[in-house]
Amino acid sequence: MKQKYYIDSHKGATFLYILFLIFIFNDRLISESSNNISIYVYLALHGTYGILWILKSQIFPDKQWELKCSIWYGLLIWFGLSLYWIAPYIIITYNIPNGIIPPHWYIALCISIYIFGVFFHFTSDMQKFIQLKYHSNNLITDTMFSKIRNINYLGELLIYLGFSLLAMHWAPIIALISFMIIIWIPNMIKKDKSLSKYENFEEYKKHTNIFFPFIW
Repeated sequence: MKQKYYIDSHKGATFLYILFLIFIFNDRLISESSNNISIYVYLALHGTYGILWILKSQIFPDKQWELKCSIWYGLLIWFGLSLYWIAPYIIITYNIPNGIIPPHWYIALCISIYIFGVFFHFTSDMQKFIQLKYHSNNLITDTMFSKIRNINYLGELLIYLGFSLLAMHWAPIIALISFMIIIWIPNMIKKDKSLSKYENFEEYKKHTNIFFPFIW
């Protein structure tokens, strides 16, 4: 089975998982009705992101997720992604009962970070899909990729940073950093090695950052 099916199913299940938490802990939400806005904001952000991901997977899929894998590796992917479900669990089982309420400006900040992340992630993936489809022999160096070689990962970082910050807890941040170290950074290094076959890659590399603008 292709890796995308495990990833897509998990992304789609996120909305249902959060709804399940809300249903299970409904009495707690009612008793703390003035404190429950964060879980619904989280549902709107992470839940819709999962749906957007599935649409993206159908309209402009990423080739790396088209690879087939064993069921055991697929399950590892699925349960590994479940680390991202820590945040809503903390919000609904710890923050709300203990009166930990993010201020309105903080919620607005999380939403803004998420929106910028969606823009960077989806537009760069769309550009990559179109250019690889019609100009597969050319190195992608313009527009979204003109300054950062992995701006799609930067977008994904901002998306999950928005989710993680909303939980106001260290655990989701640790999960996000773990994904960066174990999966994202090795993939970026691997991609650079793959792109080195292009004659103009070294020149392109000199004028761009691999992940963070102005830093790295």
